[in-house]
Amino acid sequence: MKLFLSIFLILFLAQSSHAELVLPKILGHNMVLQQGASVAIWGWADAGQEVIVEFKGQHKKAIADTKGAWKLYLNPLKASFDNASIYIKAGKEQILLNHILVGEVWLCSGQSNMEFAMRKLAKLKPPAGANWPVNEVAEANNKSLRIFLVERKKMNPDSTHSGWNEATAPALGSFSAVGYFFAKELQQKLKVPVGVISAAIPGSGIEPWMPAEAMLKENFFNNTNGDSTHRIKDASGKFYTTMIESLIPFSLKGFLWYQGENNCFLQERLEYTYKMKSLINYWRTKWENNKLPFYYVQIAPYYYSKAKDRPYTVYSEPEFWEAQAAALAISNTVMIATTDLIEDPADLHPVNKWDVGERLATSALSNTYKVDSQPAMGPLFKSAVKKGQSFIIDFDYKGTGLKSNDGAALSYFEVADEKGNYHAATAMIKNNKVWVNAAGIKNPHSVRFAWREDAKANLFNAEGLPALPFRTNNKLKDQFNPR
Repeated sequence: MKLFLSIFLILFLAQSSHAELVLPKILGHNMVLQQGASVAIWGWADAGQEVIVEFKGQHKKAIADTKGAWKLYLNPLKASFDNASIYIKAGKEQILLNHILVGEVWLCSGQSNMEFAMRKLAKLKPPAGANWPVNEVAEANNKSLRIFLVERKKMNPDSTHSGWNEATAPALGSFSAVGYFFAKELQQKLKVPVGVISAAIPGSGIEPWMPAEAMLKENFFNNTNGDSTHRIKDASGKFYTTMIESLIPFSLKGFLWYQGENNCFLQERLEYTYKMKSLINYWRTKWENNKLPFYYVQIAPYYYSKAKDRPYTVYSEPEFWEAQAAALAISNTVMIATTDLIEDPADLHPVNKWDVGERLATSALSNTYKVDSQPAMGPLFKSAVKKGQSFIIDFDYKGTGLKSNDGAALSYFEVADEKGNYHAATAMIKNNKVWVNAAGIKNPHSVRFAWREDAKANLFNAEGLPALPFRTNNKLKDQFNPR
């Protein structure tokens, strides 16, 4: 299926003799270009036309092909707070893009919890003593933090070259809160301009964010029944075509992803893990960089078990968390936990998006930029060793040590007996591992932790990040092939 943008351009160029030189919407005033990378500049002109691009002393040329498309790359740039201009010329047509910065650029995508707009913060009523950024939109005045909101029906090229904005009111009010707080934290630590692009649609599954071919490359989907394949073809590509493909090949540092509620309602498990693999691999391929970081968010605790006419239990969401966590086997991925950030599990859209954004920034600062000694995520189950009637549990991402976040005994640990029935267990930190024991269980078989939709467990690392829920008899992880 041809991109609607291409169709638009064919008609546009055929009918107008006054707009031979056209740029994609993502290239515009106020944008941030990725430092240290070959930066793509592209567009459309008359077939065979020479296009000249000048920026910061660089002078580049390209020739439009038979369809009028042209593309060139600027040499890697150094971060700069100086507002500069890009000059583009083709024949008698000229474009001047102003207020251009060079720094770090990230793309955030997903469904409603990523789309959650900054303006909603002003309506919140913080609990007594809470430090909630309810006035952030009104007070924000950082002109070197730039935002681009991908609006599905407004990605056609136009002569205004608009779309990028400084992260101030009123544009900031409509922008992703997760994306903004991520960018704000990143800039404070890196001391460079930051640009963040938000492409998110409430209620969207993962499938519309990639074409069917991305999933059908996987043997897993080709070996499923015909109904599943048919559903993939029906659901795929809708938002990718209009909201992601139109950004390629704009140079990025990485991706942020907050999505899954829709697929959790469908009770997907291993199927979702493979869909994440398909999405990650496809996006990386299209951006021609198989190492681009992909940092994503554990879907927030929610009372799925209380949904009407649905066969969910309190364990349905933890099973989906397990499917999300399995994707960590894919290179250069991190998943942040949200189990401690929820005020009310009855709310599918928890308001605390600032900590989500800051945790994603911590992942980037630690894992991508290597400038932060903090672990990239909370403690992640690594191994379990059975010793008598106890299990000794070890973790990755322990930071400077495991701890009880509230000083109380560790909570939400359970041990299964020979019949697979789970019983509440005692757990304690010893030698920076967790020792788990259930009284009266002579032959324990497995351990699970925080294994219910509303669990608010207290096992953290010393840096303040919660451990991710897990069960030691995780069969899904063994069924997933990340390669």
